[in-house]
Amino acid sequence: MSEKQRYETQRMDHHGIVAGICHEIGLVEQIDQIVGRRERKVSCGEAALAMVLNGLGFSSRALYLVSDFLRNKPVDLLINPNLTAEDFNDDTLGRALDDLYEHGVTEVFAGVSARAMQTYGIKTDFRHLDSSSLHLHGEYEETDPETTAITITHGYSRDHRPDLKQVIVQLITMESSRLPVWLEVLSGNSSDKSTFVPSIKAYSKQLSEEEQPYFVMDSAGFSEENIKELGKTRWLTRVPETLSEAKRLVRETDQSGMEALREGYSDKEILVEYGGIQQRWLVVFSEAAYQRELKTLDRAQARELEKTEKEWRKLKQVTFKCEPDADKACDRFNQRWKYHQVQAQAAPLSQYARRGRPSTDDEPEVVGYKVQGEIVVREPLIDEAKKSLGKFIIATNEQDPSRLSTKAMLAHYTSQGVSVERGFRFLKDPMFFADSLFLKKPERIMALVMIMGLSLLIYALAEQKLREALQEKNDSIPDQKGKPTNTPTMRWVFQTFEGIDVLLVRSGDRVILRQMLNLQPVHLQIIRLLGPPIQKCYLENP
Repeated sequence: MSEKQRYETQRMDHHGIVAGICHEIGLVEQIDQIVGRRERKVSCGEAALAMVLNGLGFSSRALYLVSDFLRNKPVDLLINPNLTAEDFNDDTLGRALDDLYEHGVTEVFAGVSARAMQTYGIKTDFRHLDSSSLHLHGEYEETDPETTAITITHGYSRDHRPDLKQVIVQLITMESSRLPVWLEVLSGNSSDKSTFVPSIKAYSKQLSEEEQPYFVMDSAGFSEENIKELGKTRWLTRVPETLSEAKRLVRETDQSGMEALREGYSDKEILVEYGGIQQRWLVVFSEAAYQRELKTLDRAQARELEKTEKEWRKLKQVTFKCEPDADKACDRFNQRWKYHQVQAQAAPLSQYARRGRPSTDDEPEVVGYKVQGEIVVREPLIDEAKKSLGKFIIATNEQDPSRLSTKAMLAHYTSQGVSVERGFRFLKDPMFFADSLFLKKPERIMALVMIMGLSLLIYALAEQKLREALQEKNDSIPDQKGKPTNTPTMRWVFQTFEGIDVLLVRSGDRVILRQMLNLQPVHLQIIRLLGPPIQKCYLENP
């Protein structure tokens, strides 16, 4: 008599894409090689893969609540045929986080990322460096930096949340992408001015002389001390506008003397020696920035005028004992305002000594002074302020324009917004990592942030691979509005995969049938474009 058949469904959704990319770059094997395979059912690499799946799962669960997340997922297809959701309990994940910390979260991440870049043949001469803060909810005691990994504390909040304690994440990404190649977790009060150079030097050590890139960073990395310490390392950075030389150049470099660089931009190159290092400084004028900053200046002027008029009305009501006191009050008043001043004079306030109708012999007496006049705009100061609008300076120690032209300098610097900054926006997106940072141990928080970095790496790799495949085949998929695109975001792709299930038919302990449900033509198109590791998760016969 045959055993009764049982039917079960599991949620696959987009998780096969995530797992497929992880398997393609050897994420599990790479981590287990670095950490070492312990006598445990779940290896550190498998635990890391499970946490990455959760992190990219749109689940809004904390990254370490993996067992609950995996309960209705095909763990055998995604991770290992010999594992179940129950294997990924708190103890298993906690030990994995401890192992990652023990072997160095930066070192583990760098190993996985280097293997990924090699697998996909990704190369570029430029790397983008920046840092951002991740806030932690809950109570965290101040820790001794001499005895703990990092200090979870208050610091400069880039997200304007000074009420929350934080850690700092420092990333180096590939040019024109958010592909991270280096990740460090630093104390919450760390400063870019002191951390950028050590990160650059540490990352550069793992590269051969031929692989040494240009490092692109914001003005926090530019100081006399830093550029001396960087030595021959090639860099491209914005010059802080607080430097007196930078202020002078921005103010005195007239747009009419600049050359057109690209649409909306013009520039003037100047050779400078700063900190004993010969440099090329590029004074850049941006028409879009000029218009934006001009509106800001107009708003600032209007707000100041409103305040000036209010305070002037009050001052006109004051009676002063003598004319010098009135003049001094007007001087003090004018010193308070940047764009306005009052053209005023003291007027005597007279009255007769006795009440009633004065006789022809009575003379009025001066009993005080009041100020009178009108507020005028300080046009010369407004014109002087406008000279600096829309301008900024970028600098490089690359002396050969044939290797790094002025056009390339601007292009590589402005691509910061589509590389490392996009990476931070991803890490802070509650769609992926809502309320995930509230572990108590700093060591585990460091490891968990590294898992977030791995999630960013997998997401960015999947997006880049799909876009390259679409462009190579001159193909497209529908975007959110149903229009064809060959540059889809992976978030949109993930959303289109919602509702894909796995049907299991069991007879006793055996699975006698596995069937993927709800696969549409666009899903099959994407799966085949992404290649065999992803196909293996979705298709029985890829």
